[in-house]
Amino acid sequence: MRLIICSRKDEASINIADAMLSLAEWAEEGEFKGHPVLRHGDQWLISIDELHIYAEGIDREVEDALGLEVEEIVFLSRHRAASGRPSLTVHPIGNWNKAEYGGRDGELTPAAPHLMTSLLRRMRSEAETLQYDVAFEVTHHGPLLSRPTLFIEIGSDESCWSDRDAAAALARSLLDVEVAQHPVVIGIGGGHYAPRFSEVALSRRVSFGHMLPAYAMDLTNADSIRHSIAMAMKASDTTTAYVHKKSMKRSEASMVSSLVHELGGVTVDSSDLESL
Repeated sequence: MRLIICSRKDEASINIADAMLSLAEWAEEGEFKGHPVLRHGDQWLISIDELHIYAEGIDREVEDALGLEVEEIVFLSRHRAASGRPSLTVHPIGNWNKAEYGGRDGELTPAAPHLMTSLLRRMRSEAETLQYDVAFEVTHHGPLLSRPTLFIEIGSDESCWSDRDAAAALARSLLDVEVAQHPVVIGIGGGHYAPRFSEVALSRRVSFGHMLPAYAMDLTNADSIRHSIAMAMKASDTTTAYVHKKSMKRSEASMVSSLVHELGGVTVDSSDLESL
């Protein structure tokens, strides 16, 4: 089953959940921590009082409380950026280094590559009439969980979080997404909004797992980078990496690619991937 989690401390999260409830028929299946548990097909929707990024181990809590096996988790969330630029994003979670916003230092939650990439494509379709960017964000923040997880978000300020049309676009994306099973890659390089990875995902038969940005790598420390790549591969269940070579110096890109190969992996670029 797919577990959808709404945080009552997050305005955008509440608005996306409300849109999901208005767009489909839901059956009540008990309660969790004082809030109703709702089901629509294989999607289960719960609400929590705490902020989602600190909901450590909630997958196990839900499984124990409801007697269900959670296959994947989607947190509904706001996104904040200084630019205030309207955006709809999805991303995996975890911390490459210090855990400043939930989770643990240097640990990743398993990614949900097929669902996350399929959602990105669906979001682009749903947002065609909206003035919103649609993009991946790279892996960041908590909580730390054992089940494959992603965040789906509205950004980037209060006016966007309260935008009912944006909330409805994400709600429809979640309700109607058709999950495609394409080859899984991790992404290495680039910045926080991963425009290159988003571009590739929207045009090629590929599913992105964890994304390791250039700013999270100490490019003078091969051992540290090797460790991060190994973590990303394990938590994405793949040994294939897409290296954004243009986002770093040639020598750095060569080193990163060599580290992937040392770990038994392979690197690909867009020419290796079939067009959608």
